[in-house]
Amino acid sequence: MTEPDARWLVPRWPAPPGVHALITTRQGGVSQGRWDDGGGGGGLNLGLGSDAPADVERNRRRLLASLPAAPCWLQQEHGTDIVDAGAAASGARADGCYATGVDVVCAVMVADCLPVLLADAAGRAVAAAHAGWRGLAGGVIQNAVAALRTALGDPHAPLLAYLGPAIGPQHFVVGPEVLEAMGRRLPDAARAFHPHAPGKLRADLFALARQALAQAGVTSVHGGGLCTYSDAARFYSYRRDHPTGRHAALIWRSASLP
Repeated sequence: MTEPDARWLVPRWPAPPGVHALITTRQGGVSQGRWDDGGGGGGLNLGLGSDAPADVERNRRRLLASLPAAPCWLQQEHGTDIVDAGAAASGARADGCYATGVDVVCAVMVADCLPVLLADAAGRAVAAAHAGWRGLAGGVIQNAVAALRTALGDPHAPLLAYLGPAIGPQHFVVGPEVLEAMGRRLPDAARAFHPHAPGKLRADLFALARQALAQAGVTSVHGGGLCTYSDAARFYSYRRDHPTGRHAALIWRSASLP
């Protein structure tokens, strides 16, 4: 393994020894055009789609050099399914995964949706969830927490969470149906919404995720606040630039202490 690109994000959180996390940015790859690094250089788009497939594969190989193994890439659907990263087939339809094995890399891809990384406080298991508003309203975070605890055989295992970059509350404008959907899952959802214009609200994904985590009994929550929409130099943003690229948020555990 090589050291990750200094332009990528290494979460600062009190993860237990042996737990590693990494969040890529749009920098450090080979993609061109609207998928570049924001300044005309090569962009690290990791999402297969309208970008040149060969460039995406080269970007994924660059990322792999900083990982112990290939990530568990998912076919994300803004749903709530969570799979075992150690057993799932490549391209499994899910919006989150967990791992108890060593060097099994959990991954989610995002470009405005919120990546949520989870770790057992004892370092025995990790998970990653893709939390857009539909996933949040459906309970994807609660499902990821439950899957992790079930894998550990401990329904009350203490967990830590890290909230990665996502569209910030100043830019995430939605209709009242989003508040209605959130309110069916989160009793205090209205506190994360603020008026924007007639028939429109600004929603705070970070605050909603914290509510979901608290509902699942996770109170050690870190990160949050980095806005993908407002930082075009570092992040892809679906709402700002559609079509656009994807970042990855990754987490794994190692056999020995770092």
